[in-house]
Amino acid sequence: MAIANVNPTRMELKKLKVRLTTARKGHKLLKDKRDELMRQFLLVIKESKALRETVEAGLDTVNKSFAAAAALSSPAMLEEALMLPKRPAELNVGRKNVMSVEVPVFEAEIKGAGDSCNYGFAFTPGELDAAAEEIAKVLPDMIKLAESEKTARLLASEIERTRRRVNALEYSMIPQLEAGIKRISMKLEENERGNITRLMKVKDMMLEKTIAERRGNAAKGVQENG
Repeated sequence: MAIANVNPTRMELKKLKVRLTTARKGHKLLKDKRDELMRQFLLVIKESKALRETVEAGLDTVNKSFAAAAALSSPAMLEEALMLPKRPAELNVGRKNVMSVEVPVFEAEIKGAGDSCNYGFAFTPGELDAAAEEIAKVLPDMIKLAESEKTARLLASEIERTRRRVNALEYSMIPQLEAGIKRISMKLEENERGNITRLMKVKDMMLEKTIAERRGNAAKGVQENG
């Protein structure tokens, strides 16, 4: 921004004042946006933390059940039992706007009815059934956790961008505009003082000339009367 190179005229001074007013309004709006983004970010982080604790606890139970099932069954039997799901599922991905940030909305749609196990209960251990039931319970929270963490990353990126813009206005653009306005104002005041000084000198010269002319006329009149 080459503010230092502008001509010190009243028109340029007016332009800089308009730009300064706009920059200050933009700075306030961006600060308000940054603060609201931070509030939303903290809410998402809090939700994400609670979901992660729930998911980790559920997955720990699932791992224990699978470990017990693996100890009681052969790997081939487990692979055959879990090869195909009984109920197909789809993940629908939508979008919602949070402070001008497009964040994802995940929604799982599990089709069909009944349980999700696609194997006979007679030839599999009960631990595998428990693991399947537990993973079905924790799946919605896993999807919600993925949505929450993706939202947190997007909000964090927008917060960083907004913070850089706020800092650029606060520490660069606004001070430069203020300095430019001050420089032009001082230059205009200096020019005005110079103009006043010149006018005063011209006035003094004209006054001296008038006095000299009057004195000359008076002397001439005395000579003629004498």
